[in-house]
Amino acid sequence: MIPAGVGLRVVGDVHGDARAFSAAMETDRFIIQLGDLVDYGPDSATTLRMAFDLIDQKRGLFILGNHDLKLARALAGREVRMDQHLAQTLSQLDDDLKQRALDEFARAPAWLIQRERMFVHGGFHTAMLEDPPPPAPEGRVTGVLSRALYGEHTGRTQSDGYPERSLRWVDRIPEGLTVYCGHDRRSTNGRPYIRKGNLGGVAVFLDTGAGKGGHLSWVDLPPLASH
Repeated sequence: MIPAGVGLRVVGDVHGDARAFSAAMETDRFIIQLGDLVDYGPDSATTLRMAFDLIDQKRGLFILGNHDLKLARALAGREVRMDQHLAQTLSQLDDDLKQRALDEFARAPAWLIQRERMFVHGGFHTAMLEDPPPPAPEGRVTGVLSRALYGEHTGRTQSDGYPERSLRWVDRIPEGLTVYCGHDRRSTNGRPYIRKGNLGGVAVFLDTGAGKGGHLSWVDLPPLASH
Protein backbone atom coordinates (compact mmCIF):
# COMPACT_ATOMS: atom_id res chain seq x y z
CA MET A 1 0.00 0.00 0.00
CA ILE A 2 2.96 2.34 0.70
CA PRO A 3 5.29 2.43 -2.33
CA ALA A 4 8.75 1.03 -1.69
CA GLY A 5 11.79 3.26 -1.83
CA VAL A 6 10.04 6.63 -1.53
CA GLY A 7 10.14 9.30 1.14
CA LEU A 8 7.02 9.95 3.19
CA ARG A 9 5.20 13.01 4.47
CA VAL A 10 3.11 12.16 7.54
CA VAL A 11 0.33 14.70 8.12
CA GLY A 12 -1.64 15.18 11.32
CA ASP A 13 -5.36 15.76 11.88
CA VAL A 14 -6.68 18.21 9.25
CA HIS A 15 -10.20 18.80 10.60
CA GLY A 16 -11.47 20.68 7.58
CA ASP A 17 -8.51 23.08 7.24
CA ALA A 18 -8.29 22.71 3.47
CA ARG A 19 -5.85 25.59 2.98
CA ALA A 20 -3.30 24.04 5.32
CA PHE A 21 -3.82 20.61 3.78
CA SER A 22 -3.13 22.09 0.36
CA ALA A 23 0.22 23.35 1.64
CA ALA A 24 1.04 19.92 3.07
CA MET A 25 0.37 18.35 -0.33
CA GLU A 26 3.08 20.43 -2.03
CA THR A 27 5.64 17.64 -2.03
CA ASP A 28 6.88 14.81 -4.18
CA ARG A 29 6.81 12.50 -1.15
CA PHE A 30 4.09 9.91 -0.60
CA ILE A 31 1.57 11.39 1.85
CA ILE A 32 0.12 9.50 4.81
CA GLN A 33 -2.59 11.49 6.56
CA LEU A 34 -3.37 10.22 10.06
CA GLY A 35 -7.16 10.57 10.07
CA ASP A 36 -9.80 13.08 11.15
CA LEU A 37 -10.03 14.83 7.81
CA VAL A 38 -13.36 16.44 8.70
CA ASP A 39 -15.24 18.57 11.26
CA TYR A 40 -14.38 21.79 13.12
CA GLY A 41 -12.61 23.62 10.27
CA PRO A 42 -14.31 25.65 7.55
CA ASP A 43 -14.08 23.34 4.52
CA SER A 44 -14.39 19.62 5.12
CA ALA A 45 -15.72 19.07 1.59
CA THR A 46 -12.62 20.42 -0.12
CA THR A 47 -10.43 18.55 2.35
CA LEU A 48 -12.13 15.28 1.41
CA ARG A 49 -11.78 15.98 -2.29
CA MET A 50 -8.06 16.63 -1.89
CA ALA A 51 -7.59 13.41 0.09
CA PHE A 52 -9.44 11.44 -2.58
CA ASP A 53 -7.37 13.09 -5.33
CA LEU A 54 -4.22 11.85 -3.56
CA ILE A 55 -5.62 8.32 -3.68
CA ASP A 56 -6.61 8.61 -7.34
CA GLN A 57 -3.15 9.89 -8.24
CA LYS A 58 -1.49 7.18 -6.11
CA ARG A 59 0.27 9.95 -4.20
CA GLY A 60 -1.08 9.20 -0.77
CA LEU A 61 -3.63 7.67 1.56
CA PHE A 62 -5.32 8.37 4.87
CA ILE A 63 -5.73 6.38 8.06
CA LEU A 64 -9.27 6.08 9.43
CA GLY A 65 -9.96 8.51 12.27
CA ASN A 66 -12.84 8.62 14.72
CA HIS A 67 -14.40 11.69 13.07
CA ASP A 68 -14.17 10.00 9.68
CA LEU A 69 -15.95 6.93 11.06
CA LYS A 70 -18.61 9.10 12.67
CA LEU A 71 -19.26 10.82 9.35
CA ALA A 72 -19.41 7.46 7.57
CA ARG A 73 -22.01 6.23 10.03
CA ALA A 74 -24.10 9.36 9.61
CA LEU A 75 -23.94 8.99 5.82
CA ALA A 76 -25.04 5.36 6.13
CA GLY A 77 -28.08 6.40 8.15
CA ARG A 78 -26.89 4.93 11.43
CA GLU A 79 -27.51 6.58 14.76
CA VAL A 80 -24.73 8.97 15.79
CA ARG A 81 -24.34 11.81 18.25
CA MET A 82 -25.12 14.81 16.04
CA ASP A 83 -23.24 17.98 16.98
CA GLN A 84 -22.74 21.29 15.20
CA HIS A 85 -19.44 20.20 13.67
CA LEU A 86 -20.82 17.05 12.07
CA ALA A 87 -23.92 18.95 10.94
CA GLN A 88 -21.72 21.56 9.26
CA THR A 89 -19.69 18.87 7.50
CA LEU A 90 -22.81 17.11 6.24
CA SER A 91 -24.23 20.37 4.90
CA GLN A 92 -21.15 20.80 2.67
CA LEU A 93 -21.30 17.44 0.90
CA ASP A 94 -23.10 16.83 -2.38
CA ASP A 95 -24.45 13.38 -3.24
CA ASP A 96 -21.39 12.32 -5.25
CA LEU A 97 -19.01 13.31 -2.47
CA LYS A 98 -21.15 11.52 0.11
CA GLN A 99 -20.93 8.28 -1.86
CA ARG A 100 -17.19 8.64 -2.45
CA ALA A 101 -16.67 9.31 1.26
CA LEU A 102 -18.62 6.17 2.18
CA ASP A 103 -16.53 4.11 -0.23
CA GLU A 104 -13.17 5.50 0.90
CA PHE A 105 -13.92 5.34 4.62
CA ALA A 106 -14.83 1.67 4.18
CA ARG A 107 -11.44 1.05 2.54
CA ALA A 108 -9.29 3.21 4.83
CA PRO A 109 -7.00 1.17 7.12
CA ALA A 110 -7.15 1.69 10.88
CA TRP A 111 -3.36 1.30 11.03
CA LEU A 112 -0.40 0.63 8.76
CA ILE A 113 3.05 -0.75 9.51
CA GLN A 114 6.16 -0.03 7.47
CA ARG A 115 8.86 -2.06 9.21
CA GLU A 116 9.97 0.10 12.16
CA ARG A 117 7.22 2.67 11.53
CA MET A 118 3.55 2.48 12.46
CA PHE A 119 0.82 4.90 11.42
CA VAL A 120 -2.42 5.03 13.43
CA HIS A 121 -4.91 7.68 14.44
CA GLY A 122 -5.51 7.20 18.16
CA GLY A 123 -3.09 4.85 19.88
CA PHE A 124 -0.98 1.70 19.81
CA HIS A 125 -1.77 -1.84 20.96
CA THR A 126 0.61 -4.80 20.79
CA ALA A 127 -2.01 -6.84 18.89
CA MET A 128 -1.54 -4.46 15.95
CA LEU A 129 1.86 -6.05 15.38
CA GLU A 130 0.24 -9.45 14.86
CA ASP A 131 -3.02 -8.87 13.00
CA PRO A 132 -4.22 -6.63 10.15
CA PRO A 133 -6.84 -4.01 10.97
CA PRO A 134 -10.43 -5.29 10.93
CA PRO A 135 -13.25 -3.51 9.13
CA ALA A 136 -15.24 -1.09 11.25
CA PRO A 137 -18.38 -2.75 12.64
CA GLU A 138 -21.87 -1.35 12.29
CA GLY A 139 -22.25 -1.28 16.06
CA ARG A 140 -19.96 -0.32 18.90
CA VAL A 141 -16.22 -0.20 18.24
CA THR A 142 -14.30 -2.37 20.72
CA GLY A 143 -10.93 -3.98 21.34
CA VAL A 144 -7.90 -3.12 19.26
CA LEU A 145 -9.94 -1.09 16.78
CA SER A 146 -11.13 1.11 19.63
CA ARG A 147 -7.52 1.77 20.61
CA ALA A 148 -6.68 2.64 17.00
CA LEU A 149 -9.50 5.16 16.68
CA TYR A 150 -9.91 6.56 20.19
CA GLY A 151 -6.68 5.91 22.07
CA GLU A 152 -6.76 4.73 25.67
CA HIS A 153 -9.12 6.20 28.27
CA THR A 154 -8.60 6.48 32.00
CA GLY A 155 -12.27 5.83 32.78
CA ARG A 156 -12.73 9.40 33.98
CA THR A 157 -14.60 12.23 32.27
CA GLN A 158 -13.06 15.65 31.74
CA SER A 159 -14.79 18.94 32.56
CA ASP A 160 -15.68 19.34 28.87
CA GLY A 161 -17.66 16.10 28.96
CA TYR A 162 -15.18 14.07 26.89
CA PRO A 163 -13.33 11.00 28.19
CA GLU A 164 -9.94 11.62 29.75
CA ARG A 165 -7.19 9.99 27.70
CA SER A 166 -4.16 8.11 28.97
CA LEU A 167 -0.74 7.68 27.38
CA ARG A 168 0.02 4.40 29.13
CA TRP A 169 0.03 2.71 25.74
CA VAL A 170 3.26 4.52 24.85
CA ASP A 171 5.08 2.40 27.45
CA ARG A 172 4.08 -0.73 25.51
CA ILE A 173 5.70 0.28 22.23
CA PRO A 174 8.68 -2.03 21.68
CA GLU A 175 12.18 -0.71 21.19
CA GLY A 176 12.92 0.14 17.59
CA LEU A 177 9.32 1.04 16.69
CA THR A 178 8.09 4.61 16.18
CA VAL A 179 4.33 5.19 16.21
CA TYR A 180 3.06 8.25 14.32
CA CYS A 181 -0.38 9.24 15.54
CA GLY A 182 -2.89 12.07 15.81
CA HIS A 183 -6.07 12.38 17.89
CA ASP A 184 -4.45 13.78 21.05
CA ARG A 185 -3.33 17.40 20.93
CA ARG A 186 -0.41 16.97 23.34
CA SER A 187 1.92 19.66 22.00
CA THR A 188 2.60 22.71 24.17
CA ASN A 189 4.94 24.51 21.76
CA GLY A 190 3.21 24.16 18.39
CA ARG A 191 5.52 21.36 17.25
CA PRO A 192 4.77 17.63 17.20
CA TYR A 193 5.02 16.08 20.66
CA ILE A 194 7.50 13.20 20.97
CA ARG A 195 7.33 10.74 23.86
CA LYS A 196 9.60 7.77 24.56
CA GLY A 197 8.12 4.79 26.37
CA ASN A 198 9.56 2.52 29.05
CA LEU A 199 10.43 -0.21 26.53
CA GLY A 200 12.31 2.21 24.28
CA GLY A 201 9.61 2.72 21.63
CA VAL A 202 8.60 6.22 20.56
CA ALA A 203 5.29 7.96 19.84
CA VAL A 204 5.09 11.09 17.69
CA PHE A 205 1.86 13.06 18.16
CA LEU A 206 1.07 15.18 15.10
CA ASP A 207 -2.21 16.82 16.10
CA THR A 208 -1.38 20.49 16.68
CA GLY A 209 -4.89 21.87 16.44
CA ALA A 210 -5.70 22.33 12.76
CA GLY A 211 -9.32 23.44 12.43
CA LYS A 212 -9.46 24.20 16.16
CA GLY A 213 -7.47 27.40 16.38
CA GLY A 214 -4.06 25.75 16.00
CA HIS A 215 -2.26 24.69 12.84
CA LEU A 216 -1.48 21.64 10.73
CA SER A 217 1.78 19.78 11.33
CA TRP A 218 3.63 17.17 9.33
CA VAL A 219 6.96 15.36 9.37
CA ASP A 220 9.03 14.15 6.43
CA LEU A 221 10.60 10.71 6.62
CA PRO A 222 13.32 9.32 4.36
CA PRO A 223 12.87 6.14 2.37
CA LEU A 224 13.61 3.00 4.34
CA ALA A 225 16.99 1.47 3.65
CA SER A 226 16.80 -1.73 1.65
CA HIS A 227 17.80 -4.93 3.44
